[in-house]
Amino acid sequence: MASQRAMAVVGAGHAGGRAALQLRAQGWTGPIVVFGEEPDLPYERPALSKGLLTGEQSADQLMLAQAEGYAGQGITVRLGTAVTRIDTAARQVHTAAGEALDYEALLLATGGRARRLAIPGADQAGVQALRTLADARALQARLQPGQRLLIVGGGFIGLEVAASARARGCEVTLVEGGVRLMGRAVPAPIAERVAALHRAHGVDLRLRAAPESIAALNGRLHVRLLDGDLIVVDTVVVGIGIEPGVQLAREAGLRVGHGVCVDRHLRTSDPHVFAAGDVAECPSVLSGLPLRQETWQNAERQAAVAAANMLGGQTVYDTLPWFWSDQYDHTLQVAGEPALAATEVQRTLGEGAVLHFYLDSDGRVVGASGYGPARDVTKELKLARTLVERLARPQAAALQDPNVKLKSLLTA
Repeated sequence: MASQRAMAVVGAGHAGGRAALQLRAQGWTGPIVVFGEEPDLPYERPALSKGLLTGEQSADQLMLAQAEGYAGQGITVRLGTAVTRIDTAARQVHTAAGEALDYEALLLATGGRARRLAIPGADQAGVQALRTLADARALQARLQPGQRLLIVGGGFIGLEVAASARARGCEVTLVEGGVRLMGRAVPAPIAERVAALHRAHGVDLRLRAAPESIAALNGRLHVRLLDGDLIVVDTVVVGIGIEPGVQLAREAGLRVGHGVCVDRHLRTSDPHVFAAGDVAECPSVLSGLPLRQETWQNAERQAAVAAANMLGGQTVYDTLPWFWSDQYDHTLQVAGEPALAATEVQRTLGEGAVLHFYLDSDGRVVGASGYGPARDVTKELKLARTLVERLARPQAAALQDPNVKLKSLLTA
């Protein structure tokens, strides 16, 4: 490896790949080395459960850059390479192959691993998660017309896979242990609309239900639920969240909470080590409380901020949370931090579309969520997000009244 100290990135996902490209774009002329355990170059994840499964997008379309793009910028991407230890005192990264790299600054973009079911038979062939491009390729091959699919988990990944599988002609059952879909991520009225949409598209949706065991018999997977029901399927997809990749950070003596703890500059408890993306637990822009986000925007924006600060900058990560989910021809979005609300206001748009605004005790719009047919609600969702970004203080009655244009409230 190069003897000159390099900018090192551990994790070749979206955040890691974007940070490497940003380091070069922002003026670093020395070595940049990215370590990734996967065999694929850095890619964006949203399409894994949508366009890639349905065949509307290819793997190449997900890539941040092709191999020649990294090589042309002098960025070394070490795929299939596990980092086993970080020596913060010596500022060295050590790999499973016994190599060591001296770093000037280090970015942890280690993301996370899909949680596994802790039940008998969870390791059977045909039981899989959807976290990586390899997972998506394997699942896409199984989504053939008439195939039976059981999805465990009623979060965004599970629901998006359900929509994609129905588009491919699969029979789909989805079980969720909670009383409604998407937990506390969206308000109950939106969760109910999403449930109705999936049932209208033929998904056998079961709430307060969870698997107890899985057995392989005659080429099928026999899934016994806690209530005694038996479901026979070809494939089981487990969508119950991720475990943040904090092990390297913890073993290196860095501060760890629900993720790798960073300040507003994305700097860890070591001044030469930063973290970004799914693994980073950063102070909330609104409350200052620790917040870890698993979103496209978070990976994209934090990568740029981390790169700037690895180069000696003092850029603050001040982007408000925002994420979206596309299911069938409907879209769902959440912006800001609804949990900080003292008041909630609903705005009904018609055609099944609805917006929810969340106001704090000072009347500021600290969050918004919305759902409906994409053709009808996309513009309104963009305006709602802008209200959150500006922390606007409109009258609650105006937010509720669909006859009052949201654009007119941007200066409130």
